[in-house]
Amino acid sequence: MGFTKEEAMQTPSVWVGIDISKAQLDMAVEPGGDSLTVPYDGPGLATLITRLSGLAPSRIVVEATGGLERALLRVLVEAALPVVVVNPRQVRDFAKATGQLAKTDALDAQVLARFAAVIQPPERTLPDRQTQELAALLARRRQVLAMQRAEQNRLDRAAVPVRKRIQAHLRGLSTELVRLEGDLDDMIEQSPAWRTREELLQSVPGIGPVMSRTVLAELPELGLLNRKQVAALVGVAPFNRDSGRLRGQRTIWGGRAPVRTALYMATLVATRWNPVIRQFYQRLRAAGKAPKVALVAAMRKLLTILNAMVHHGTQWHPTVAQGA
Repeated sequence: MGFTKEEAMQTPSVWVGIDISKAQLDMAVEPGGDSLTVPYDGPGLATLITRLSGLAPSRIVVEATGGLERALLRVLVEAALPVVVVNPRQVRDFAKATGQLAKTDALDAQVLARFAAVIQPPERTLPDRQTQELAALLARRRQVLAMQRAEQNRLDRAAVPVRKRIQAHLRGLSTELVRLEGDLDDMIEQSPAWRTREELLQSVPGIGPVMSRTVLAELPELGLLNRKQVAALVGVAPFNRDSGRLRGQRTIWGGRAPVRTALYMATLVATRWNPVIRQFYQRLRAAGKAPKVALVAAMRKLLTILNAMVHHGTQWHPTVAQGA
């Protein structure tokens, strides 16, 4: 039996926070303070989904945990429940601002529910399973590269008995990297939409496979937002630091680190080989801008060009890109 219009207006919104750990999930509800703790496994997830479906929440908030949240997100999305992933630092700042200094799994769930009710973070489309798998492969590639760099640094000062072991590990990491590249190639090849978008992105001088695939996996909103929104999402939008008569230096903050890192490397190449970005960067340097400031502005310019190209479905053309 459905609600009447008057009853629906009187029904309070339900906000849910879920704290994630390896062994269990802690859920808290606002208003009312209901809670539930279940094991983080198949039966536990089934119990959680049943409870959430009965609550019909306006929003479910979980923290980004570096991958631990993926299984939970998958079942929430499949159940068509409105879940939002938020930055843990933002939640901790909120907890401190409200005087919640103690920290346990149950308390963290309550803070997340309160955060959801007060801040009401906007819901956004979560990546599908295929996109999540692509992101996982790219994350593993970054991990392998980091291990390679670390082992190479150790090799330079390692004692002779240890050096052979490090060299063997480096060979294994090189093999793993080749396999990862092959798996990434296969995933792109199996998706006509990804192949088309990768071809479009790589038509831009300075954009290679790392940048294009990072965008596919980590920035599915590209082409759907305006230039200011996409710059803020990636973390290359300048924020004011002004108070009274003080005029502070503009800084960038937050955003999606994997995309920003890939964009940084792509922009370094583009300042040499992309005529539009090179001219833009050199003009800023000639105007007295510091190298880092000019490079961040070039990153923002390149991202704006990519956003416009994806939005219109057009390949790179210097004349069109000049006005982006």
